[in-house]
Amino acid sequence: MSIDIRKVTATIGAEVTGVDIGKPLDEETVAALREALNVHKALVFDATGLDDEGQQAFARHFGELTTAHPTVPAVEGAPNVLPVDSEGGRAANHWHTDVTFVLNPPQASTLRSLTIPPYGGETLIANAAAAYRNLPEPLRRLADGLWAEHTNDYDYAVPTEEIDEEQAARRAQFTSITYRTAHPVVRVHPLTGERGLFIGGFAQRIVGLSAAESRTILDLLQAYVVRPENILRHRWSPDQLVLFDNRITQHYAVDNYDGLPRRLHRVTVAGDVPVGIDGKESWSIEGDAAHYTTVAAE
Repeated sequence: MSIDIRKVTATIGAEVTGVDIGKPLDEETVAALREALNVHKALVFDATGLDDEGQQAFARHFGELTTAHPTVPAVEGAPNVLPVDSEGGRAANHWHTDVTFVLNPPQASTLRSLTIPPYGGETLIANAAAAYRNLPEPLRRLADGLWAEHTNDYDYAVPTEEIDEEQAARRAQFTSITYRTAHPVVRVHPLTGERGLFIGGFAQRIVGLSAAESRTILDLLQAYVVRPENILRHRWSPDQLVLFDNRITQHYAVDNYDGLPRRLHRVTVAGDVPVGIDGKESWSIEGDAAHYTTVAAE
C-alpha cells in the first residue's frame, strides 16, 4: 500500500488514504500510522464497509481495548463499543478528553460515523500541545507545577427544573460510580515527550486551591486550548473513522443539528498512567475502574 497523509490544518489533523482499515495491517503500516498520529494528533480515514468488529480490530492495532465506558452501557453484544447517539442524549457538547476521571484514561479514541445529520454535527478536536506552546512563559511555569482533580461527578450548571426524568436517569447512570483522580495539568506524552495541557471538562479543581481559584485558573488555561488556530473542525461524511490521540487533545461535539439523528460508535484503546514534567504519576482518589481498563505498558 502507498499511504498518503495530507494535512487538514497547519496545527492539527490529517486525512489518510491508501490504507484499507478494514483489513489486518502489517507492522510497517501501523508504525507509519502511529507516527502520523504523533505528528498530527487526529487522523481521518475512509471506513466504507467497516462494522463494529472491524472498528475494534483496527483500534487493536494500537493496543488493548477498554470496555465501552466505566458507567455507560455498551452497544448490545459489543462490550468495547460505546454508542454516541443524539437520540440517547449523548451529545457531548463540552470540551473534554475521554474518561480522564480514571487513573489511566484511554491513549486513543476512534469514532465511526453511522448516521449523519444533513447539516451540523461536527466534531471539534483541539491540539493541547500547541496550547501549551502558546502559553506565555509565566503561565507555563505556573501550569508546570499544578495538579488537577478530575471527576465524573460535578455540577453541570443546569437548573434542576430544566432536567426531565430521562436526563436525570442518564446523569444518575453516568455518576453511578464516583471517580476522582489527580492528574498533572501539564502531561508529558510517553512517545513524543511533548508537553500538553491535560485539563478539559472533567478537570474540576486544582489540588490545593479553592473551587473559585481553581475555576479561574482552569478557564484561563482552557482558553489557550480552544483557540481557533488549535482546532480541527471535522464535518462528518458517511462511513468515516477519526482516530485521535486522547493523551494530547480535547474534543467537542457541536450540537447544531436541530436534534436530528446523529449516531457514531466509539472504541477506545487502553492508556498509561499520566506523568507530569517532574516524572510524578497521577493518583486515584476514589473509584475502581478495573472493569473498564487495564494499564497500558507504554
